[in-house]
Amino acid sequence: MCRSIKTLRPPVLPGEATDDDIRAAALQYVRKVSGFRTPAAHNREVFEAAVDAVARATAELLGGLEVRGRAGPR
Repeated sequence: MCRSIKTLRPPVLPGEATDDDIRAAALQYVRKVSGFRTPAAHNREVFEAAVDAVARATAELLGGLEVRGRAGPR
């Protein structure tokens, strides 16, 4: 489990998650799954592509969640 990844939706997060918040969570996830804090040069491209993909999926998830009385996409 990635204990350093924070919940990015209200009411846990007082406001909307920023792109920086989402990217930081995606980076932590990819670091945990890959076992690399910083990838070697020959792995950098695939590492960054994974961070981008996880960030996109996270933004899509957060945009589609309905949180107690809040309507879907923001």
